[in-house]
Amino acid sequence: MPRCNVLFDAILMIGIAMHKFDDYVIDVLMRDLVGHDRRPTSFLLYLWVAAEQTRRDGPIQASYQELAESVGVSKSSAQAAVNWLVRRKLLSVSKDNITATPCYTVQKPWKRYRT
Repeated sequence: MPRCNVLFDAILMIGIAMHKFDDYVIDVLMRDLVGHDRRPTSFLLYLWVAAEQTRRDGPIQASYQELAESVGVSKSSAQAAVNWLVRRKLLSVSKDNITATPCYTVQKPWKRYRT
């Protein structure tokens, strides 16, 4: 019998923690950002910020360069992705002052409408 899930089994054996996302993120948001909006970098950035926010248990403070390096894209792509996510109300950004490094918080607007 062939072993198709060898990598998955290895991940389980060594205990790599996998972040659990809402079903909505994979089932709806991925298709919406990647397919309809044609913004795959926005989706990758959303996933990274969401996972990092869970790990750190709070907002993520990072420059565009740090975001870009974490996701593996250019700085301008990271900046465009942040702007798109803010426009879509999927990410909020705050700063202590105009020159401070921004703090990012993932928003989940679909949770407001679920019963």
